[in-house]
Amino acid sequence: MPRYKLVIEYDGAPFCGWQRQADDPTVQAALETAVQRFSGEAVRLTCAGRTDAGVHAINQVAHVDLAKDWRTDTVRDALNAHLRPQPVAVISAEIVPNDFDARHSAIRRHYRYRILNRRSPAALTRAHVWHVPWPLDAGLMHTAAQRLLGHHDFSAFRAAECQAKSPMRTLEQLDITRARMGQHEEIVIATSARSFLHHQVRAMAGTLMLAGCGRLSADDVAEILVTKAKHRCGPLAPACGLTFVGVDYAEK
Repeated sequence: MPRYKLVIEYDGAPFCGWQRQADDPTVQAALETAVQRFSGEAVRLTCAGRTDAGVHAINQVAHVDLAKDWRTDTVRDALNAHLRPQPVAVISAEIVPNDFDARHSAIRRHYRYRILNRRSPAALTRAHVWHVPWPLDAGLMHTAAQRLLGHHDFSAFRAAECQAKSPMRTLEQLDITRARMGQHEEIVIATSARSFLHHQVRAMAGTLMLAGCGRLSADDVAEILVTKAKHRCGPLAPACGLTFVGVDYAEK
């Protein structure tokens, strides 16, 4: 039974997250339905990072086992045909060893958070950015962000319903830059870790926003981390600004 690795992108706006639910539309359900219509098999996909409602992905990875040895381009094209008109696309499909696991074989996950930082709201990208109309200093945000790097207890940046057994995580990257294209000015937060807690990236983004407008210093952010002072964190940044941008696997 061949195992297929799928690279997927999707707009998370119309979905209630990745994970299949009984009554609500999800990315997993859309893909599994497409697989069944194409192959006649009822399957369960495993993905690298289960995104929340409204969160997007451009290089999500999932694996699925199929009974028949299909050509990989046939799998890709057939799934895309059955996914239309939903905003989900299979970018590639390849056959991988049966010990490959999209979730457990991952050694690093990458996310990007976008903040539109101008007075006027977004017209074309409103479902993909957090609009913050007051001035933000990306340099101050980056300085504060560096205080979160490393292996720490991230309880202050963890959702109350998080099911992870431990709040300990190792944050490998947390970079904040400002990009400008005409009147479209964004602050981009790029972060990487082996794994993240539920809502961790959005919680960090909201707190770093307060650092960007001078309401928190870098020392304040470091103190919030150490003291687990969740009440001092910024607002939970909206899901629309978050995108799962990739996952790394060890070379074999």
